[in-house]
Amino acid sequence: MNGKLSISSQLAIGVMLFALFFGAGNLIFPAQLGQAAGTNLWPAVFGFLITGVGLPFLGVFAMGFSGSKDLQDLSSRIHPVYAVFFTSLLYLTIGPFFAAPRTGAVAFDIAFAPHIGEDFSQVALLIFTILFFAISLWFSLNPAKIVDNVGKLLAPGIVVLLGILLALVVFKPMGAAQAPLEAYQGKTFVTGFIEGYNTMDALASLVFGIIVIKAIRALGVTSKKEILATTAKTGTIAIVLLGLIYVGIAYLGSVSVEAFGVFDTGGPVLSNAADYYFGTLGAVLLGIVIILACLTTNIGLMVACGEYFHRLLPRFSYKILVTFFTTITFIIANFGLDNIITYSVPVLMFLYPLAIVLMLLTFLSSLFNHSRIVYVATIAVTFLISIIDGLKTLYKSLDIEGYGFFQPVVTFYENTLPLYNEGLGWLVPALIVIVLTGVFARFQKVSRPIEV
Repeated sequence: MNGKLSISSQLAIGVMLFALFFGAGNLIFPAQLGQAAGTNLWPAVFGFLITGVGLPFLGVFAMGFSGSKDLQDLSSRIHPVYAVFFTSLLYLTIGPFFAAPRTGAVAFDIAFAPHIGEDFSQVALLIFTILFFAISLWFSLNPAKIVDNVGKLLAPGIVVLLGILLALVVFKPMGAAQAPLEAYQGKTFVTGFIEGYNTMDALASLVFGIIVIKAIRALGVTSKKEILATTAKTGTIAIVLLGLIYVGIAYLGSVSVEAFGVFDTGGPVLSNAADYYFGTLGAVLLGIVIILACLTTNIGLMVACGEYFHRLLPRFSYKILVTFFTTITFIIANFGLDNIITYSVPVLMFLYPLAIVLMLLTFLSSLFNHSRIVYVATIAVTFLISIIDGLKTLYKSLDIEGYGFFQPVVTFYENTLPLYNEGLGWLVPALIVIVLTGVFARFQKVSRPIEV
């Protein structure tokens, strides 16, 4: 078969992709943004949607557009060694080291921690994560059924439950939006843009894109043109759902301050909102939403990590690797959400620019004749800036004053790079390098093109 998928099949894959993306962090961060942005909500939401929705769509589409068999194949356009380094680090970041443990820790913190005393909290977390990751492991060991198990069973529950809550917020707001906090009083759009990094979805999109393409092929579509078109359609379904929910939750956050005050994180915002509208039933409703969102995301992450590292290390079976990664995830989750976030943010500040630039190069590749020198030069410049951003963030997370041995580099970047203090110091240099090396490669034709 080389035809088009039915609308129902496209919808199933699109909902599956939405479920893979949508974890508890996607509930927390828009609510937190809404509270902080207040009356400046819409510029902040627009920035958040670019990194929280737009970049994930571009990541999925880039995998289909590139024709690469996986992320390592795509990033090998820079160099095979870099490809293994970047791909492995990305998988470990969105997998067992940070994003996957966060799913269990956040689910517990929002669904159960508010109802459990501190004395019993650690034991309760242990019991919860044993059950949570055991269920995840069972689904992850059956990846051939991922569309049925994830897309058709779990994701619709998330959409329905959240839809009910957000509809009530729209028709019966809890209060009026308040004045924005300091971070959102000036550079509102940029602050929202950077906040979208926390979802990790742009990184995950470079992995989930392959799952989507495989699901499309498994349903009989073999034409590259049709695979790309179907990827765009299913990706659109996922990002529309994500975008609507992000906007709804951010709005919920903005109108909740008058009723509840400002919270440190978005979790209590949702808990209090559910209790406001539904009472005890609201707590149960929110708990179900959180657990389903986290579970579906964790399943997708474990499947992706198991498949990649099995290809990288074929002597270890897929089942052994998934079991190993799930065990590591379970252990790290029990260190608690604060510790996970503390050490994940610096890695995100390092990886995100590299991922964004790789997407950009993928779409522009034909304009510079797929020249390897453009890929290498652009990634090298981005790497030199993002690695310092990662170290800076780590020092801040650990409350270390100054920047030690790399202080002179930080000072140079602050005085030289546009948008550096906004966290986007890599952007202008990367674009300049793309233009200069691209023109050089296109007209001089002295660099060796990559195989595409």
